[in-house]
Amino acid sequence: MRYDFTFYNPTKIYFGRNAMDNLEAELGNFGDNVLLVYGKASIKKIGLYDKVIKALRNTGKNVTELAGIKSNPTYNQMMEGARLVRENNIDLILAVGGGSVIDCSKAISVSAYCEGDPWQKYWVDFKPLENRVVPVASILTMTGTASEMNAGSVITHEEKMIKEGRVFTPEVNPRFSILNPEFTYSVPKIQMVSGVFDIFSHLMEQYFSGDDNNTSDYVIEGIMKALIDSTRVALESPTDYDARSNIMWCATLALNKIAGVSKTQDWQVHGIEHQIGAYTDCPHGVGLAVVSIPYYRHIYKYGIDKFVRFAENVWGVDSQGKTKDQVALEGIDRLGDFIVELGIPTTLRELGATEEMLRDIAYSIEPGGGYKVVSQDEMYEILRACY
Repeated sequence: MRYDFTFYNPTKIYFGRNAMDNLEAELGNFGDNVLLVYGKASIKKIGLYDKVIKALRNTGKNVTELAGIKSNPTYNQMMEGARLVRENNIDLILAVGGGSVIDCSKAISVSAYCEGDPWQKYWVDFKPLENRVVPVASILTMTGTASEMNAGSVITHEEKMIKEGRVFTPEVNPRFSILNPEFTYSVPKIQMVSGVFDIFSHLMEQYFSGDDNNTSDYVIEGIMKALIDSTRVALESPTDYDARSNIMWCATLALNKIAGVSKTQDWQVHGIEHQIGAYTDCPHGVGLAVVSIPYYRHIYKYGIDKFVRFAENVWGVDSQGKTKDQVALEGIDRLGDFIVELGIPTTLRELGATEEMLRDIAYSIEPGGGYKVVSQDEMYEILRACY
C-alpha cells in the first residue's frame, strides 16, 4: 500500500430478507418530518410503497412526497426537493429506489440550505460543504451505484447539458440503508444488466489506475469474479436469491471506498459517459459499456502489465506462448464478450447519439485518466470508435 489513507464510512447496512424489520426503529432516531423520495410506479407495483408508508405512520411521521425521479436525476428535481425540505422543515430524506433516487436525495440534502446556486458551488466549483445537511436514509431496489453506502451524487443540469458527479464528505452518506435482494427481482432486465456493468466499471476505474499490486487490487479481482459468476446465474434465474444478494453486495463493496484505498484511480470512462448521458439520457451502465472497450483499447499499452493481470486473473486467459499485447487484448475482448452476454447495446448509435453530437460531447469533457491523460482530441476519436 503505497499511499497513506484514512478510511471512514458511517452508513449502517441492514442486509437480507428481513432487513425492513429495522425500519421503524431507525425512523425513531429522527424528527417528525420526512421527505419520501422515489421514482415512478415500481415501488408501488411491488408493494414496497405501502410497507414504507405503514412504517412512517406507525412512527408518527408527517410525510411529504417527491416522486418521479429520473434515471438521470436533474437539477430541477434537486431544486424542487430542496424547496420541499425548507417548506416542510424536513428532518429526514428517505430515498426508496435505485442509485438515481439516492443520488438525488443526497443532492437535495446538501442543496436545501445552501446560500447561492448549489450546482455552481458544489458540482462546478467543488467548494467544501459548509451549510446544514439534512440526513438521508435509503431503501435500495436496484443495484449498481453503491450510493446506498457512499457520499457521491451525480446530477444532470438539463439546460447546460452537463452531467456531473460530486463526492462529498461522509456526513452526506446515508445514515442507514436497507438492502433486501428480493426488492430487485422486478427490475427490468435492461436495468439489471446496466447496474451490473456499472458495478464492473466502478471496479475497473479503480483497478486500471496505477499504484498496482497492492491489497486493493486483489480485493477488486475477487469482487469482479464474484460479480461475473453471480450475474450469469441471475441471467438464467432472475429470482435466485443467492445470486441477487451477491450482486447487491458486490455493488456496495465496489464503491463504498474500501476497494479503492491507496489507489490514484481513473474515472475517465465515467467522465465520458456522463456527457453521453447528458446528451442522450441513456442508462448509465449501458453508456459505460459502450465506452469501455474503445477506451481500454486506447490506453492499455500504458498499463500493459495490469491489463495482462486482468486477462489472466479475472478472465482466465492462458498467456503461454503469447505476447503481453496479445494477452492484454484478449482480456479486453473477454470483457467485450461479457457485455454481449449481458445483452447491452455496444454502439452510441443504439443509444440515440448522432454523429453531430460526438464533437460537442468530446469537447465538453475535461481531459484526464489513470495510466494516460486522455486529451479531448483523443476522446473524440474514442467516441467515433464507439459510434
